[in-house]
Amino acid sequence: MSKTTLAKNQLRKCPSGIKGLDEITDGGLPLGRTTLVCGTAGCGKTLMGMEFIVRGILDYSEPGVFMAFEETAAELTQNVTSLGWDLEELTATEKLSIDYVYIDPQEIEETGDYDLEALFIRLGSAIDAIGAKRVVLDTVEVLFSGLSNTAIVRAELRRLFRWLKTKGVTAIVTGEKGENSLTRYGIEEYVSDCVIRLDHRLYEDISTRKLQIVKYRGSSHGTNDYPFLINSDGITVLPITSVGLDHTVTHERISSGIERLDTMLGGEGYFRGSSILITGTAGTGKTTLAAHFAEATCRRGERCLYFAFEEAPQQIIRNMQSVGINLPEFVNQGLLRFQARRPTAYGLEMHLVQIHSLIKEFQPTVVIIDPMSNLTMGGTILQAKAFLFRLIDLLKSQQITVFLTNLIQGGMPVEQTEIGVSSLMDTWLEVRFVESNGERNRVFFILKSRGMKHSNQVRELKLTKQGVELVDVYLGEGMVLTGTARKIQAEKEKAMNLTRKQQFERKRRDFARQKAIFQSQITALQAQLEREEENIEEMMQEEQSQQDNLQQNRVAIAQLRQADLIQGNE
Repeated sequence: MSKTTLAKNQLRKCPSGIKGLDEITDGGLPLGRTTLVCGTAGCGKTLMGMEFIVRGILDYSEPGVFMAFEETAAELTQNVTSLGWDLEELTATEKLSIDYVYIDPQEIEETGDYDLEALFIRLGSAIDAIGAKRVVLDTVEVLFSGLSNTAIVRAELRRLFRWLKTKGVTAIVTGEKGENSLTRYGIEEYVSDCVIRLDHRLYEDISTRKLQIVKYRGSSHGTNDYPFLINSDGITVLPITSVGLDHTVTHERISSGIERLDTMLGGEGYFRGSSILITGTAGTGKTTLAAHFAEATCRRGERCLYFAFEEAPQQIIRNMQSVGINLPEFVNQGLLRFQARRPTAYGLEMHLVQIHSLIKEFQPTVVIIDPMSNLTMGGTILQAKAFLFRLIDLLKSQQITVFLTNLIQGGMPVEQTEIGVSSLMDTWLEVRFVESNGERNRVFFILKSRGMKHSNQVRELKLTKQGVELVDVYLGEGMVLTGTARKIQAEKEKAMNLTRKQQFERKRRDFARQKAIFQSQITALQAQLEREEENIEEMMQEEQSQQDNLQQNRVAIAQLRQADLIQGNE
């Protein structure tokens, strides 16, 4: 089949305009068909229907009819004013029609046949008056509240759904949840093209709203329970799989704010757009490392968004000044923004929506979560893990570097997080306390850093007036020494080196003296040899002189005697 044929056969969708809902429904609600929204009282059915109508008018220029059976037009208008929707203006411009149908169950007498012809006429007139493309009926059970014959109710509801389809409008019908079914009359399996279930739960005193697409004829859709929120912008659905694993990556590196740490990370720091986790027990300096990173980000002229779930911003700023980190100047420049909330202030979904909103508004390049371990106070561990999955995916998709701190409780494995997201981290740093010789010292090391060469050596982390200082620990003879023990060992080694140097110097001087003595002795011997050689030379000269004189005398005597000289016998 060709692409054109496939496109024609695909179910046409009507975008709802509700954040996240169109994503999990793969484009919106079925166009020209009816969607059933069901749930318990207070779960948000009426608001979803009203937002469907308002978004259609404002975003897609599709007029809508809202027929209510429980609340009047004035009540509905007042209820949504806080969301910034002016229903009176939309009604005055004939883009919206709100029709309140009052039905008193006590006034209904069950005699003869019952049908919805009058409703069809009334609703059809409202649709035609403004050319409506969208319709909401809220809440449909009220129509049959005085009837006990469920067969008649189901038959008329089927007829209502078919009639809406013939009008060519995209409709939402809200219904109350039944005891053992999604709706009171159990019609959702038969006549609804799409069924959305809303739920409002309370777990450990924390309120959570959930949304599920129970069925969707002719279309793929998400089937999970998705958290959704009701805030000042209306309804926001938060699908866990909102971002796929297809984000772009970069080779660009950014400084951690600590020169020695950058050296340990291959000399250049973190990858931009990566996720960084630092774990440790209380007091190990996790927030200080986060503040160093925030400072380095702002010094590059970039923006940093700091979410504090444990300390007030004023307290963080004051504490960081004691280690030479001056954050107020960046706050004043608009490069650093703090957002401090207790995790228990509301559910994790609301936290996530606020983070989304602040990221969109502030446009940071770095986001700090301090500490992420406190998120378990705002929900279950599974919810906290899902929260971080969605958040990290969002940040990576926008090339935003995220820095998370995690508090390790006493007795927990040090190389493990309670939420269990360490596998998501690109760089994992660890700070620990080492107790020895009556003192506690901090040691720092890199557990992992994907895609880069990094040090596997332990460093001692010291908090000084100039910030964090990473110094070499004493490694040798099967022990690691930090703090005063390292200093004492260093002094011992210094003294030993000095002693060895002194011994060497002494030996060098002794050798020099012996050399001088030997050289003087050699000189004396050479002088003696020269004297002996001179004596021998003199003796030889004297002997030769004596021989010459003797020969001369013999010749002279022979001449005096006039003796015959015999050659060869002279």
